[in-house]
Amino acid sequence: MSGAITEIEVGLEARRYSIRIGSGMLEDSAYWCDALRGRHVLIVSDDNVAPLYAERVRTAMEGCGVDAAMSVLPAGEAHKDLDAVSRVFDALAELGATRDACVIALGGGVIGDIAGFAAACWMRGIDFTQMPTTLLAMVDSSVGGKTGVDHAAGKNLIGAFHQPRAVIADLDTLATLPDRELRAGFAEVIKTAAIGDTGFFSWLEANAPTLLARDAQALTHAIAACCRFKAGVVERDEREVGERALLNFGHTFGHAIETQAGYGTLLHGEAVAIGMVLAARLSVQLGMANESDTQRLHALLQAFGLPTSASSTFQPDALLARMRLDKKNRANTLRLILWRGIGRAEIVERVNEAAVREALV
Repeated sequence: MSGAITEIEVGLEARRYSIRIGSGMLEDSAYWCDALRGRHVLIVSDDNVAPLYAERVRTAMEGCGVDAAMSVLPAGEAHKDLDAVSRVFDALAELGATRDACVIALGGGVIGDIAGFAAACWMRGIDFTQMPTTLLAMVDSSVGGKTGVDHAAGKNLIGAFHQPRAVIADLDTLATLPDRELRAGFAEVIKTAAIGDTGFFSWLEANAPTLLARDAQALTHAIAACCRFKAGVVERDEREVGERALLNFGHTFGHAIETQAGYGTLLHGEAVAIGMVLAARLSVQLGMANESDTQRLHALLQAFGLPTSASSTFQPDALLARMRLDKKNRANTLRLILWRGIGRAEIVERVNEAAVREALV
């Protein structure tokens, strides 16, 4: 084994699992063999990540005594659809995967969502392990069991809650991550601080250059802080009936912008960055928060090279129409995650659409 590993337990009643953060784990099956129960394993990756890491993972699996197959999908949000899930089903069928099989999601959030959803559906639910290779997936999408795919009407409208057997976050994979993808991942890091940790927010303000330089110690601290925070929320509210909705700060705006732009035009983290600014701006308009905290959020996002405003070509009414399809809405009214300043997010029911339209202008 290599180096020090940070391990965080997600203590769900039905399924407990570990998040392991460190270096050298993908090539050492000692870190993840315990997540494999049967002899059939399907590695699901994309055509960007598979050439870099898939064979290493498959070779490491030889030590686990399993039959491993591969399903390589086209990269990008534009391909996160039911066709991709069907391709995973075909690979599972060809493998002869039974109920003790395991799907390994090797890639970013798109692959994790597709592979996890396929695992949730195959034989009404088989195991899967998350091996995130992007910062965004490490700090957010790989933890908590949300899986699914997009529909033309909106992002992540088709999906299921399906918890992984383990999350293996190998920091070595971040060395090959393009700068734009790295910056997009920091949007979810900033979101964690913005909704619940003022000290972490200040730490990010002080350490932006170090994190962007990919310092391993700083990255480990940031990833672990996000995973601990999210694990706690998921333990208390696995199915998002209450508190877990707070993790969607900026996402209702962000998903609408991402969908309206066309999947793949904006990265998810970039859309969320814009969405957080809009949510903070609306909070100020509604008298919930001070402008000074919105300015700090705006400045921190810019320090990480993230966008903070939507294209002027987006029509407010078109974005509102997208927002009405958000999964958090109830009884045909907008239900948004807003804040009362850094570290104090809350769920707001029946948000006035005129105020939202004003924030979008």
